[in-house]
Amino acid sequence: MRTAYRVETVRRVEGELMARVPEGALMQRAAAGLAVACGELMGRVYGRRVVLLVGSGDNGGDALYAGARLARRGAGVTAVLLSPGRVHEGGLRALLRAGGRVGEAGLAVPVADLVVDGIVGIGGRGGLREDAAQVVRLVEEFRVPVVAVDLPSGVDADTGEVRGAAVRADLTVTFGTHKPGLLIDPAREYAGVVRLVGIGLDLPADADAEALQHADVARLLPRPGAASDKYRRGVVGIAAGSARYPGAAVLAVAGALRGGAGAVRYVGPAGGAVLARFPETLVTNGSPEEAGRVQAWVTGPGAGDDAGPVAEILALDDVPVLVDADGLRLADAGTVRRRTAPTLLTPHAGEAAALLGVSRDQVEAERLASVRELASRYRSTVLLKGSTTLVAAPDAPVRVNPTGTPWLATAGSGDVLSGLTGSLLAAGLPPLDAASVAAYLHGLAGRFAAKGAPTTAYDVAEALPGAWRDVSGT
Repeated sequence: MRTAYRVETVRRVEGELMARVPEGALMQRAAAGLAVACGELMGRVYGRRVVLLVGSGDNGGDALYAGARLARRGAGVTAVLLSPGRVHEGGLRALLRAGGRVGEAGLAVPVADLVVDGIVGIGGRGGLREDAAQVVRLVEEFRVPVVAVDLPSGVDADTGEVRGAAVRADLTVTFGTHKPGLLIDPAREYAGVVRLVGIGLDLPADADAEALQHADVARLLPRPGAASDKYRRGVVGIAAGSARYPGAAVLAVAGALRGGAGAVRYVGPAGGAVLARFPETLVTNGSPEEAGRVQAWVTGPGAGDDAGPVAEILALDDVPVLVDADGLRLADAGTVRRRTAPTLLTPHAGEAAALLGVSRDQVEAERLASVRELASRYRSTVLLKGSTTLVAAPDAPVRVNPTGTPWLATAGSGDVLSGLTGSLLAAGLPPLDAASVAAYLHGLAGRFAAKGAPTTAYDVAEALPGAWRDVSGT
């Protein structure tokens, strides 16, 4: 599992470590890792032209010491000092002793093979100042590869927000631990490939954000035992679809059938369409209460304006309930907050904006804050869909899903995700794990289905068994 920590925590543990090691040891560890990464990106060091964009403080110092290491290996290294009066003096001396020099961006950048972004460190807030932004625009004009030191300058380390001009890196070399902004859009798009360099930090157990990896998901996947039958494996109820949107029901059932539960019960007006595609579904023509025992409910996809099933299911306070799509608009907020059984909300940015009473642009710009606020306000677990899917629960680290693909932005994809997540809930996973595992498998299936080309929601559902096997190694 990749874990990420806020700047406050990083600063504290760095301070504790610096008190125990020789002065400058941490900066040298960081610079060594940065120099290796730069060399690997360039392919060779000797004869390459490297430009360091150097701001004030330790971030600039890391860049200067790394530049000194590259200069000693035969690179031509030029430091562009954006804050000459506050430059890291030890780092600058080291660079000059190694044969590097100080120069002007207008002369150095156009002929550079690599630019190292050491303008602003993890404590920066807001976009770049205009003088730094002009240099960054020059780098973009000449399309020089960029390595960011710890974090692309101009992005917020704690939130992933980008408020103004910022560096777009090809590679970010981060030290000690990931920062939340490196995992969460829009900042994640600015970071490029992220490489973690260990510097010996003793980090606390509770992270601020975390991203599951294959091994983590494999441990959470429900697996039937020798004594399992379809009921012991869990039964998920799907109340979805309408006369106008029968496909939503079909796609939600498609995701549910591939999610680990033993059986799927469907309630709604699209029973004929569901049975035509999936005859193994247990279809009920009556109300959700008449469907029979389930271990979790999914409600809302394609519901249109029929609030009845949504309200009826939310009133069933003995099973987990996932609310998606139209259900988010139809659900009573007070009922959601009062439920004692787990509730999982799965909005996209537009639906989240409506729930919060803000603009969609604000949710997109402040994804981490938005998902946390939703989880707190509705006392529920919240899966916020998007370019980076986030899962938040009260008093827990936010989970960031790393597997998605832009090809998943297709009609019905969210219905498949809802069914899949509901099935995992019925199989016994807690809401945070069910949502995180479902997002991971769904993203992976999207990659498998698309293979770099347009795909459909049903293709994603069909690719879920392959994603499951890929994660579990079977």
